[in-house]
Amino acid sequence: MCRVGSMRRLEGDFDYIVVGAGTAGCIMANRLSANPHNRVLILEAGGSDNWIWFHIPVGYLFAIGNPRSDWMFRTEAEPGLNGRSLAYPRGKVIGGSSAINAMISMRGQAADYDHWRQLGLTGWGYDDVKPAFLRLEDHFLGASEHHGVGGGWRIEAPRLSWEILDAVGHAAEEMGIRKIPDFNTGDNEGVSYFHVNQKRGRRWSSARGFLKPALSRQNLRLEKNVLVDRLIVENGRAVGVRFMQGSEVVEARAKGEVILCAGAIGSVQVLQRSGIGPADWLTPLGIDVVLDRQGVGRNLQDHLQQRAIYKVNGVRTLNETYWSLFRRGMMGLDYAFRRRGPLTMAPSQLGIFTRSDPRRERANIQFHVQPLSLDKFGDPLHRFPAITVSACNLQPTSRGTVRIRSARPDEAPAIAPNYLSTNEDRTVAADAIRTTRRLMQQKALAKYHPSEFLPGPSVGDDETSLAKAAGDIGTTIFHPVGTAKMGIASDPTAVVDERLRFHGIAGLRVADASVMPTITSGNTNTPTAMIAEKAAAMILEDLRR
Repeated sequence: MCRVGSMRRLEGDFDYIVVGAGTAGCIMANRLSANPHNRVLILEAGGSDNWIWFHIPVGYLFAIGNPRSDWMFRTEAEPGLNGRSLAYPRGKVIGGSSAINAMISMRGQAADYDHWRQLGLTGWGYDDVKPAFLRLEDHFLGASEHHGVGGGWRIEAPRLSWEILDAVGHAAEEMGIRKIPDFNTGDNEGVSYFHVNQKRGRRWSSARGFLKPALSRQNLRLEKNVLVDRLIVENGRAVGVRFMQGSEVVEARAKGEVILCAGAIGSVQVLQRSGIGPADWLTPLGIDVVLDRQGVGRNLQDHLQQRAIYKVNGVRTLNETYWSLFRRGMMGLDYAFRRRGPLTMAPSQLGIFTRSDPRRERANIQFHVQPLSLDKFGDPLHRFPAITVSACNLQPTSRGTVRIRSARPDEAPAIAPNYLSTNEDRTVAADAIRTTRRLMQQKALAKYHPSEFLPGPSVGDDETSLAKAAGDIGTTIFHPVGTAKMGIASDPTAVVDERLRFHGIAGLRVADASVMPTITSGNTNTPTAMIAEKAAAMILEDLRR
């Protein structure tokens, strides 16, 4: 580095600066640096993934809520959740949230992307984005019209099964929900086990699949443990970034583009601290407004789940294993020698996609079914055998905000998802609880005598009781998107165009979950990977013009 006044200038002549080495950033850095003529700098606030719990799948229990791996955000007190504030985990390590998430490989529904195209976003229909999904994949099912092989994103089948989950699957079939082998063919309505981002029983993050293989390239540089403060904008163009490294202020410049890949929370923070966002939010904080862009930090969407718990009898769940030293020891040996058993478990194993109301055009609720129960992440499992049957609204209509509280880069933002703020979302939440109860009353589960523990048998079936219950048991499923949405130029709330170029600032793109105009119908990590893959291809295409 060379010193520039009281600020240090990072040595190196970069074409691209990628902010954030999470799911999107790792893919972006890999693809851009594949051309040896592109000099790429990638900046990550977290450190290396050199902790065992980043790699053993069940390690999410230790990584979420740990400042070593999690930004430790919280939401504001949510009126729709009866005044509760929720923990809002985001990964803080290379690989980002893909290093601590549920590992579930889920594209969503073809209709999600076709809707984006209908909004005027050329090139974002399902047939347009499908090739990007295929390029990413190394799928255990092999090459087909639906899946790819040879990519950096390893996808495998789960490595264990549970009798009680099989029974829940049979119960879904009794309700008329079809059994399907694969959720990722465009229509995910049905019941099946989730496919997971793992390789031989180990978590497969974006860092493992894309960043680490590229770090041997001389034209790619990774800087870890740096906190990006703001963008450097000169004459309407993003020309670099300013970041904190320890106690020092460092500046890096890009000849080509700056690409924000810091996620639906992080990218918004950087933009707003740079004076880019709603002027009426920034001016009171003493931040000079560079561009009054009203959509920056608005349109926050997330999947809210109603986390129901049922006690069961006569069948094994993970709760009993947790409280038995012998069983825990055997579980550890099984993993050590065979890479199998409960330590390979994703947070959810069985998935069910269905309609909360038969009048719906497509599946609008997703069940995550787990052979365990606990009060919240970080707490011990319950001492009684139980399962968790969580139903989330896939297409919420509630919209929230992300706003910085000050110009300080180390201060957490105000995150207000505004859950259950629309009548439609409250209706879907109530119907989801009803659907859960109907599922658990099927004949396939009768011999296990399921008994409702949460929300509890005292909660009635009327709209008022269920709406309150939804607020009491509703919790995030960690899928924030939409805070820097794609949109056409005439949309006053759009932040980037269909090529992810920032409206009003040259040399700047956003390529992460924040650009989704509407949330996808399922877990959002794989769609975020696709966005980065497609964005990198567009950047390289623009370079050749």
